[in-house]
Amino acid sequence: MSLIVDVAEALVVELNAGSFSQTLSAQRHYVPSFELPDMANLHVSVVPKGMAITNSDRNRNSHDVQIDVAVQKKFEAGDAAEIDPLMDLVEEIADFFRLRRLSSYPNAHWIKTEHKPIYAQEHWDELRQFTSVLTFTFRVVR
Repeated sequence: MSLIVDVAEALVVELNAGSFSQTLSAQRHYVPSFELPDMANLHVSVVPKGMAITNSDRNRNSHDVQIDVAVQKKFEAGDAAEIDPLMDLVEEIADFFRLRRLSSYPNAHWIKTEHKPIYAQEHWDELRQFTSVLTFTFRVVR
């Protein structure tokens, strides 16, 4: 498989083996598209996003692989009692990968995490759905 797919698959394995405040089942997608009624259940999607390749030394390159991890769930009221646990989960996932090498792909090590915006306002307004996306960057030198 391609490098970016290998790293995305490694994130799925790590997420599914992790211990979080909510039970999750991460899946890799190219385009995470779900029917609105299905969004009553928590969805954690891992999506390859991009890659930047730079020179590392005379014989190797650094591949900075970006992977998006989306946490999505339809809400009823959209109040703090409903949304706070989802925000907690997103932060737990961000902390889980910080300073980490991926067990199933140990050549990939964490570089940074981006989380902006915190949630998708248009999903909130139009779908009554919480959607938050973390972008992880892992570096592979080869």
